[in-house]
Amino acid sequence: MREKGSIFTKAAYIFFYVGVILEVLVVIVDKSAYTNPIEGRLFQVTFLLFLMKIWLTRYSRREYLTIVLFCLVGSVSYFVTGRNEVIRLVVFAAACKDVDMDRCLRMVFYMTLVGCAAIILLSVTGIFGAVSLTQEYGRGGVETRYTLGMGHPNALQCMVWALTTLGLYLYGNGIKWYHYLIVLAVNIFFFLLTDSKTSLLVTLCTMVLAYMAGDRRMPGVKKAGAWIGAGIMVISIGISVAIACSAYRVYNYVWHGDRTPITRFYAWLNGVLNGRIRILVENDGFEGTVSTWRIFSRPENNYYFDMGWIRLFYWYGIIPACIFIAVLLVMMLYCYRKKQYLAIMLIASFALYTVIEAHAVSVYLARNYVFFLIGMFWCPLIAQKQEGKG
Repeated sequence: MREKGSIFTKAAYIFFYVGVILEVLVVIVDKSAYTNPIEGRLFQVTFLLFLMKIWLTRYSRREYLTIVLFCLVGSVSYFVTGRNEVIRLVVFAAACKDVDMDRCLRMVFYMTLVGCAAIILLSVTGIFGAVSLTQEYGRGGVETRYTLGMGHPNALQCMVWALTTLGLYLYGNGIKWYHYLIVLAVNIFFFLLTDSKTSLLVTLCTMVLAYMAGDRRMPGVKKAGAWIGAGIMVISIGISVAIACSAYRVYNYVWHGDRTPITRFYAWLNGVLNGRIRILVENDGFEGTVSTWRIFSRPENNYYFDMGWIRLFYWYGIIPACIFIAVLLVMMLYCYRKKQYLAIMLIASFALYTVIEAHAVSVYLARNYVFFLIGMFWCPLIAQKQEGKG
């Protein structure tokens, strides 16, 4: 029985890691200039691999009940909207039990780093992918900005932010002050190529939170950083919902000459966000605004825009979005109690970035490192509640 148990355990981990590797490879290919013709099939393969991991893993009754309940939500989302991302996330998170998630994330970090470096190398050597992109970026004139094989300068700077954030989570407790200067220099270097202010500003905020969360900081500083991170999370969602409710004011400002103070504020905010609010009202149905939100969304809600929190509600529905946000808030509270301050930093960074960009709200599980944290913490969270009731 021990030998069988060992074989089953090894098989379970093989299924899981092969699934994660495939998910990361799909993300890397998506960031390149190559169009993946079998992307959907690969998602089906990873889904089955994570299911196999679940089948070979032992769960408590409470854990099984949690998986079933969230699978029901994911199934309803799939049958109502036609999108399978919710059920895929649930199965992935369930499969994370007993996995050394920091080790897994280190693999994800280095795979993504090497993959991005390969895309850049192929681009600058002229083998595959454009080095730069010359066009009008909505800032009043034609500009040339560097993409280094990733299709758009924002996509390049986005990956720099994502890798920086994950790297700070993994190694933030051991790095010294001059390491932060090196990280800052790398981000500024890419900013000079891309001129993507959003990613740089979010990265700067992330670095401050990571510095406050490090082991060398005083307990009061670490707790303050955690509370700031939680505040960023709440404010990010609140701002996004407010924008979805009031985006029509930008329409009234542009086409109806509305100059009331509140309308002028949203017109100013639209400028700060580089026209992202106006995109919501430049279509016949005002897609993305609260008038198009549904309890479980609908197949017709497939309009693309940048603001990620709004896309979460629009693409998947109010119930899945609220459940996801509740899970994040509970997880942040758990991390605070367990002094996992760098995890709070990572969640806060993704929350802030998701106000403006939708990198983390997509069909790609391996784009959003918060999903890996959900997989790491959901079992301890349930065990803690069970112990509390006992």
